Amino acid sequence: MRRVCLTLPTHRACADTIRAVAEEAAHGARHFGVEVHLLILDSSAAPVLAEHREAVAGLPRVPGVVVHHLDETAQRDFLREVIGESGAAGPDRLLGLLLPSRVSYGACTDRAFLFAEALGCASVHRRDSDSRYQYLDGEPVFPLHHELTALGRPAAEVAGLVSRSRLDPACAHRPVALVGGSFVGEMSVDVAEIRRLDPLVYEDVIGLSVPDGYPEIWRRNLIAEAFRGAGTAAYTRDLTTLTTVGPTRVDMCNIALAREVYGRVPLPPATDTIGSDYFLLHLVHDARLPGVLHNRHIVNFHTSERRSDSGFLAYQLRFAKFLLASPHLHSVYAGTAAAGETLLDAGGGLRASAVAGLVRESTRVDRVEITERLDVVDRSYRKLGGRYAEAADFLAARRERLVDEVREDMAEFALLIDAWAPLVHAAAAKGLA
Repeated sequence: MRRVCLTLPTHRACADTIRAVAEEAAHGARHFGVEVHLLILDSSAAPVLAEHREAVAGLPRVPGVVVHHLDETAQRDFLREVIGESGAAGPDRLLGLLLPSRVSYGACTDRAFLFAEALGCASVHRRDSDSRYQYLDGEPVFPLHHELTALGRPAAEVAGLVSRSRLDPACAHRPVALVGGSFVGEMSVDVAEIRRLDPLVYEDVIGLSVPDGYPEIWRRNLIAEAFRGAGTAAYTRDLTTLTTVGPTRVDMCNIALAREVYGRVPLPPATDTIGSDYFLLHLVHDARLPGVLHNRHIVNFHTSERRSDSGFLAYQLRFAKFLLASPHLHSVYAGTAAAGETLLDAGGGLRASAVAGLVRESTRVDRVEITERLDVVDRSYRKLGGRYAEAADFLAARRERLVDEVREDMAEFALLIDAWAPLVHAAAAKGLA
């Protein structure tokens, strides 16, 4: 029986989301005859962890659904054994990359990839704790339906199952590597207040996320569309497109990847950096691997924790590090776009060595470019005043460290790519009860 991994990484209270994702797992098992492994990777504090354990204990037993709820102790034990059995150099360093003490959007998903290998899964389907499903006629609209329909099948077969195809016929022989949708509701990045306070400051700050060299009209469009997902339109019927999926058209709360992708290349384990977990979406697109874009968008919302004073500062740090890391990431994406299908080996798989080379090359980005970005953020936030001025002080006190960190994050990512194949093989060999 085909096994798939539906994963929910979390570090905050989300008992309702756990129950909702369990319903999606049951839908997949019932309608597709697959074994769905619901993998909850929980980094929450003890009181929240206890709430989640209670929620998991209360889930109904469903044939074909296996639930794994793992706290950080269980995750660390698994990773330590896998790293040891892989024979990879620097085991303590690798453990720190895969399970850091700080928030890492890439590392939590990398752990899901390794657990999925141990479970013998063919794909990983990721959801987030701050999201909900849309409803139609009183029933939840599950993205898993489209993911299980298309993922891993030759694109030529999937062409007859989608609403439309915009895929180059030359890619039709390749299997579908990615299926994804976006979100509706609140912006994925909490920057709406900046736009409301000062639209010009908003353009300056968000403009830092746009690669250099874009014509001004394109640049303005990218700024206008940034972090907005699919807007606010409610779901009414399915619309699916077979294509090479653009990374900005999907969200990581609504994504599924075939193991042929994540089994070759991991995500950047950068800490406190939003957007770092979108790396594989760029890679899949630039290598011209087929994907399906659907409109079963997930409802995004911002938790109360993010709106607190401490949550605000923590999020501004993650946003600032994303803006500082962007030149490094843009350097890699320029390289993958230029490489195109040469990113694939003779068997159609991603060449990890080629990706690692581009990542290492990106560490040579001029440090001045990074510090100038921090200057823009500092000026902009001080102009906004209030808690943004406080955030500017918070970032200024960490200025040199932040600039160093974004370069070191890329160097460590290259190290993880080098070790990834042995880690994946060790996880598959180890298995998971």
